[in-house]
Amino acid sequence: MSVFISIGLALAAFFFAAVPWGLVLGKWLKGVDIRTVGSGATGTTNSLRVLGWKIAVAIFLLDFGKGVLPVVLARWWDLPDWAVALAAVAATAGHCWSPYIRMKGGKGMATGGGASVAMFPWLALFLLFVIAVVYLTRYVSLASILTALLGPTLVVVLAFMGYVPGWWAAGIVGIGLIIVIQHRANIRRLLNGTENKFGQRVNVAQPPTEQSV
Repeated sequence: MSVFISIGLALAAFFFAAVPWGLVLGKWLKGVDIRTVGSGATGTTNSLRVLGWKIAVAIFLLDFGKGVLPVVLARWWDLPDWAVALAAVAATAGHCWSPYIRMKGGKGMATGGGASVAMFPWLALFLLFVIAVVYLTRYVSLASILTALLGPTLVVVLAFMGYVPGWWAAGIVGIGLIIVIQHRANIRRLLNGTENKFGQRVNVAQPPTEQSV
């Protein structure tokens, strides 16, 4: 029975997390289709550039919650470790490849971060690392990519030491890979020096610089 519940929760997590709050709030509050502006992504960073910090904070909290909720439910229902990890990865994937908007979406940092922190709360300390990198470099994407690489690496080490269940570590690694994949265009721009910096606003008439990956 737990197998059916676990698979059902993973599917629910995917479709629940697929709700593109950046698009919903952008259209509702500003009349802006965020997919057509800036990077074209529906997550927090593009929302900050296009919609302003107040709406971006709301979007971050909603996206973060999309990752937290299925993991909390899986743990509350005492589902197997693999089910917890599956729900976490499913939520991240749903946010990034939403079936509601033709398999496009955000880049997974908020939702994946929420799911990862719900499994291993100490990862919340990486917020300080993100702030430091953004402060020093002004690149949110660089902070996201480094966190997506370093966080899972730390968790894998802790899993080998017996502090984290192996399946949870595998789930966090999967989330990290999704985030890095979703930032592939940012990686190219960082390498050629054309990446947007934190605080740089985007004109709503400006077409997206990339597809919503």
